[in-house]
Amino acid sequence: MTEQVRVRYAPSPTGSPHVGNIRTALFNWLFARHTNGSFIVRIEDTDVARSVEGAVDEALNSLRWLGMDWDEGPEVGGKYGPYYQSQRLELYQKAAQQMVEQGDAYYCYCSPEKLTEMRAEQLQKKQPPGYNRYCRELTTEQKAKREAEGIIPVVRFKIPLKGQTSFQDLIWGNLTFDNSTLDDFVMLKSDGYPTYHLANIVDDHLMEISHILRAEEWLSSTPRHVLMYHAMGFEPPQYAHLPMILGPDHNKLSKRHGAVSIREFYEQGYLPEAMINFLTLLGWSFDDKTEIMTRQQLIDNFSLERINRSAAVFNRDKLNWMNGIYVRNLSADEFFQAAQPYLMLHPLTGEAMILNENYVRNILPLIQERVRVLTEVAPLIDYFFVEELDYDRDLLINKGMSMESTTQALEVSLLKLDQLTLFTAESLEAVLRPLAPKLGLKTGQLFGTLRVATTGRTATPPLFQTMAVLSKERCLKRINNALGKLSA
Repeated sequence: MTEQVRVRYAPSPTGSPHVGNIRTALFNWLFARHTNGSFIVRIEDTDVARSVEGAVDEALNSLRWLGMDWDEGPEVGGKYGPYYQSQRLELYQKAAQQMVEQGDAYYCYCSPEKLTEMRAEQLQKKQPPGYNRYCRELTTEQKAKREAEGIIPVVRFKIPLKGQTSFQDLIWGNLTFDNSTLDDFVMLKSDGYPTYHLANIVDDHLMEISHILRAEEWLSSTPRHVLMYHAMGFEPPQYAHLPMILGPDHNKLSKRHGAVSIREFYEQGYLPEAMINFLTLLGWSFDDKTEIMTRQQLIDNFSLERINRSAAVFNRDKLNWMNGIYVRNLSADEFFQAAQPYLMLHPLTGEAMILNENYVRNILPLIQERVRVLTEVAPLIDYFFVEELDYDRDLLINKGMSMESTTQALEVSLLKLDQLTLFTAESLEAVLRPLAPKLGLKTGQLFGTLRVATTGRTATPPLFQTMAVLSKERCLKRINNALGKLSA
């Protein structure tokens, strides 16, 4: 690649960044890092009415959480700034004025009411909706009359009435659109703010953007942008329109499919490395079998040629599976650090984190293999922190056991455990495993009863390790309580 790659991610602060936004940002970031290019963040905040307070911070925090650093943009600066479009209005107004003067654009004085009426008439006649070019050929006198009435016009681009517009897309190949299918769209609104069409071509040119990687939904707008580039005498960048992301039902991914904002995935306990791996595979692949790839492997192997045209399906089960692999690959300390924010949100584990962090650290390795998302951690270990276990006493009596044999098993176990000086997984196994046949029980029966007695659950991490972390004092107290339940 002869030119330096300069790509941009341009979020609008109109809400939380969703999976589609971030996948677009990620492909831009990977492409920049693979080519030693630049990844630019630009805030497209010209839609004042729809702007949401705090949305810019959320967009930047989403990138930070995923470890996607930017070379130019907010908080970083750069020689092509400012990086907020609301601070660049003069540039857009100047470009619009230039296009009007050279005959590539014109002032439109049509009121919103007139436009609504026009579209209703088009629908009634089963015509495609679009501006009817009413103001395209107004005389100087007609314009002066409308301005004298105080009407502040918008600026519309003058689409050629004949011919075709073609461009090369790096994913879709050569594409051609009939100009007759394009309407004279608004470039500059009456309040002096640009539409996306004008702002992005001005900024992408002035910021020397070499490649535009964006969602497939912008494909139909690209001929408009190509025409504007030519009108301004600019060289268009290279385009690559990314495949759509669908839900499991093959409809466009939306809230009905579950979490779609990146903040929700953080809140639900997904690891950033797993999200990076998973999102990259939504529309891109290394081969037909490799699923788990590190961040560096993704950077080293990323190319536009491997992006698929087919829509990608967001499979939550696959994400959970992948996140579980990343959780299991964490060191004990990494797992503790990752789980800590979620543990602090749970009343029992949050208090324990403050009072006895080492106790929590000893517990976590017991359940790490079972965790898929970090919000599962606290519910998996909360029985380590309660004073009184709450469970149905019938759970103590395993299949093939009676009330009497269960009581005897607990009483004998209590006696043996009380005599232990070392309360370790090894010493517990040495005492309890041979005890089962002496009581006329299978090991599964004895261990199942002890598991319920000490944890209140029928499924836990390995029994002896669990009991060792619980401590001798807690285990003896809980077994005594279990005997009390049986005799009640």
